[in-house]
Amino acid sequence: MTHHGAALRRLTRDEMLVRLLATDYTQAALPPSERAMLDYAVKLTRAPWSVEEADIQALRDVGWDDRAILDMAQVVAYFNFVNRLAEGLGVALEEYWSRDERLAPNSTGDGAE
Repeated sequence: MTHHGAALRRLTRDEMLVRLLATDYTQAALPPSERAMLDYAVKLTRAPWSVEEADIQALRDVGWDDRAILDMAQVVAYFNFVNRLAEGLGVALEEYWSRDERLAPNSTGDGAE
């Protein structure tokens, strides 16, 4: 699902940040707390069985409290659920999301994709 890029672009007004977050967040200049949050979200998404206490402690070490960590886990789980449901049913993006507002995963922004 790529339509979240438009909202993030409006919020941050930083096209490069949005593109890096969509393609390789590890290349974005992020504070340690945000990098740890994204590392956790990726691990929880791709290999949830591998999350261990050390991952939770890494979040605490950069300032996240247990409530924030719970919120992260719930948001990640919810988005994984909704995205898998939509993908599994072949749900298409709504018409009102124009091509210019979406950020395709392999988009270069030059209209050549």
